[in-house]
Amino acid sequence: MARRFEKFQSADRGNGLRATSILPPGELLYAMDEPFAYTVSKKSRGAVCERCLCRKDHLLRCSQCKFAKYCGVRCQKEAWGDHKSECKCLKSSHPRVPTDSVRLVGKIVFKLLKQSSCPSEELYSFSDLESNKKVLSEEIRSGLENLAMVLQLYLKEEIKDFSQLPPGSNILEFFAKTPEAGLIGQNKICVESSIYIKSEVTCNSFTISDGEMQEVGVGLYPSMSLLNHSCDPNCVIIFEGQRLLLRTIKEIQISEELMISYIDIMMPSADRQIELKRQYCFECSCHRCQTQDKDADMLAGDMVACKEVKESIPKMDELQAQQKWEQILALCHSFINSNINCLPDTNIYQMKMLDYAMDACINLCLWEEALLYGSRNLKPYRHSAL
Repeated sequence: MARRFEKFQSADRGNGLRATSILPPGELLYAMDEPFAYTVSKKSRGAVCERCLCRKDHLLRCSQCKFAKYCGVRCQKEAWGDHKSECKCLKSSHPRVPTDSVRLVGKIVFKLLKQSSCPSEELYSFSDLESNKKVLSEEIRSGLENLAMVLQLYLKEEIKDFSQLPPGSNILEFFAKTPEAGLIGQNKICVESSIYIKSEVTCNSFTISDGEMQEVGVGLYPSMSLLNHSCDPNCVIIFEGQRLLLRTIKEIQISEELMISYIDIMMPSADRQIELKRQYCFECSCHRCQTQDKDADMLAGDMVACKEVKESIPKMDELQAQQKWEQILALCHSFINSNINCLPDTNIYQMKMLDYAMDACINLCLWEEALLYGSRNLKPYRHSAL
């Protein structure tokens, strides 16, 4: 595929990608078959293959760690090169289950130890990735210090001496361990290293979604970390298993920057700014954030009803994670019917409730009702997103 964009630098935004020709909507600009490192997310563990990320009813369990699961022998064999080191760590950690962050950072460390090139570093390497470590809050730093200790305990079966890490890497600079430092009495460098790696992962990783936009994993694709954020993006990243695809969603002019949204743009401006500041340590100044042109429609309707529906969302997410579809649908019916004259369908929280209802109907095989909720949400979604 002939590349139709180039890397560039700007004083205010740093590295980025821009078009070298006029790009029509729907154009496939870039495809990357495998990430630098990835892991299955907690909510999909046991439901998707650790190698291809496809959903299967019956998965084969690794006979060694009894943790990783695969859709077949082929995927299990293909994964062994990367899973071999992790397997020992998972086995020694049993019955404790590592978090997604610990697993992903562990895989990154093993990848760096191999010192092998990766196609996902074609435009930008792991060592080039930017970190937000310097602007982390004390609360987040404290949490990452705890992660550092957990990570060291997790990796101890495979990494006895952190000086074996590759020369010149960011990991070596921060993760070196002095000979006299005990496992619990690690010097500050080890903690700083884990914070550095974790902060790199946080601001450069991608949530991997399936065809239904359900999260299945998290992966690091260094070359695509060159893409900057806008709440009014002209490109979108989608996935086919672990394969990443970058497509245009608007016509892009020559020299115009390629932009994606790092977060769900279906939020009012203030909520988007909070999320960007919390997770990526910056504020967005795009046209959509400056004008707040969609906020009035997103927050339209009765304030009391809006607040009630908004406060129910964490409960709905919890029920969705537990796959309690009947309860979800019953709650959706209650909220949607009681607010029929209070909240228009353009209200962002009403839209979320219609989404929950559609998902519940699909899982309960109530196809006509699912179509009704989906159709009802189509126009408001287009209005809010475009």
